[in-house]
Amino acid sequence: MTATASAAPAPALVEALAAAVARRGDPWPAAQRAASALEVVRSDAGAAPGGGRRRGQADAAAAFAGTAVREVADRFDLDEAECRLLAVAAAAEHTGALHLLIGLLAGDDGPGRPTVALALELAGLPADAASAVRYAGPLAPMTRTRLVRCSGSDVLLSRRLVLPDRVAAQFAGHDLPAPELIALLCEPVPVDVEGVGTAVAALEAGTPLIWVHGPAGSAGGALAAAACRRLDVPCLIADLRRVPRGEPVEPAASALLLECGLTGAVAILAGAERVPVATYEQAVTPVIAVSSEPWQASWSAVLPTTIAAPRLSMAERATLWWPLLGGRPADREISALRLGPEQIVAVGRHARATAKLLGEDTVDLHRVQASARMLGRGHSVRNDPDGSVSLEDIVLPRHALGELRRLLDWARYRDEVVAMGSLHGKGGKGTGICALFSGPPGTGKTLAAHVIADSLAMDLFQVELSSVVDKYIGETEKNLETVFTDAESMNAVLFFDEADALFGSRSEVKDARDRYANQEIAYLLQRMEQFDGITVLASNLRGNIDPAFARRLHFIISFPEPDEPTRARLWEHHLAALGGTDDADPIDVAHLAHTAELSGGDIRNIVLSATYAAIAAGESVGMRHIGAAVRREYIKLGKRVPADS
Repeated sequence: MTATASAAPAPALVEALAAAVARRGDPWPAAQRAASALEVVRSDAGAAPGGGRRRGQADAAAAFAGTAVREVADRFDLDEAECRLLAVAAAAEHTGALHLLIGLLAGDDGPGRPTVALALELAGLPADAASAVRYAGPLAPMTRTRLVRCSGSDVLLSRRLVLPDRVAAQFAGHDLPAPELIALLCEPVPVDVEGVGTAVAALEAGTPLIWVHGPAGSAGGALAAAACRRLDVPCLIADLRRVPRGEPVEPAASALLLECGLTGAVAILAGAERVPVATYEQAVTPVIAVSSEPWQASWSAVLPTTIAAPRLSMAERATLWWPLLGGRPADREISALRLGPEQIVAVGRHARATAKLLGEDTVDLHRVQASARMLGRGHSVRNDPDGSVSLEDIVLPRHALGELRRLLDWARYRDEVVAMGSLHGKGGKGTGICALFSGPPGTGKTLAAHVIADSLAMDLFQVELSSVVDKYIGETEKNLETVFTDAESMNAVLFFDEADALFGSRSEVKDARDRYANQEIAYLLQRMEQFDGITVLASNLRGNIDPAFARRLHFIISFPEPDEPTRARLWEHHLAALGGTDDADPIDVAHLAHTAELSGGDIRNIVLSATYAAIAAGESVGMRHIGAAVRREYIKLGKRVPADS
């Protein structure tokens, strides 16, 4: 159907316009212009370009609204009066002559849109306040569903009925989504997982809202898409988490609901918790809301169908990875990455395209991890995907490295362990992993947290507890709840730095402050156990963690001051990054490891300082630069400079 044929005003509407012109009489200043415009409108309505009768016009000769308007009215379940009003609003968008005629009838000097009063008049309805509220008020079907909006700040009768651009485009024969929605749309990745049957039954029953609780890495969107596929109904998926922070999310959600109303598709919204539940009442097609938060009874008196989306097993993830890796089996480490179906597809395609661009024949774990970090959403301390670190980049005693490897194994395969039963415990305990990194400053605790996050292709969500702890009673718990809520909505390692601000030994209660301090610690312990993620705490002193707290930790990894052999490895590790040194002034690593009793962070600072000094002098780094940098570092730390440094 052509745009002209589908959206042209029906003869009954043309005659209503003619009657409105006649009612205004000859004294009307715009009478002559209106009469001329009306003649053009009548001519356009009577013959298509080329002089032929429009197809289907004879059958709809008595209709007030054209075919396109009636199709939309049927989809939005509008009654006859509302359909007429929609036809009036659409007419102003159809041709220049209609735009001019409606503007003149509305009291403008030129083209314009109909006032509510004019629309009611043309539709044959009482042009009074009661009708205005009923058909154009905020709770009226057309305005509530965003099919039409009232523009202006005058009384309701004087406001203008305006079609959103997307609705006007629909009447003009174009069905492209609104530009602000296109960037949020996702390709459906249907996966038949537990819960699909429930969603299918709810859709068949006409349930208006299905709430899918899908934490990070789960198959919430895939579950919704699979239900639509099983029923052979179209769906549109929008990821509201892509809306930039600080910008309102509700317009994007409303745009999707309008799009689905126009096309008859089921609306699937990822990140549904970011908009008020009342927004979904705009929908005229079923809504499947995928949220990182479970449904709360306080949100609405009308309860939706609720479904808990499962996480994929390693076997299910391997099946999704297969075509993305060129038809070869995924490495066990790749299948262990805790990604949801949509993430797997996005990461796999990006990794494969990047590998092809670089001339690589296969997609390896490193390439997949880099792509996953690029597509991550966490509030990372360092967000550069090309600056990732691994266990090879950290120098620690053998036992500490072994514990880090064991922690990574727990993180990679915990879904398989959880599937075996309640080994993680019951009574409110989650399936998360809690670890403590203890040791003096500069011994590698923060770097190790980065290693954990990068090895798992996750973001690092770093929180300094000194900024969370509040002197006012109850505020610390609120701040911690905000942190955990944010962390639960993203696939991130939660890293509490400066944990000594709160995680000290629980004290004997001597006053009210001691009592509330212990309550804060108790709340944190409870929240950590409920957190379905990886929590890493960093403390400068192992002795600050009391036994009751330690029992709730899965790992306690010590980061000691490096001994002489470890210091030698640290010097070699950091000097290797230089690519070359001054052969005439060789660096004595054994001497430095023996005389400079410093941490790994201090050694890194020394090498960096020496490099700057050498470049400034136009020289290669030699022992003279390192020695001077050692002395500067000791002075900076307030320590006595060794005599033979």
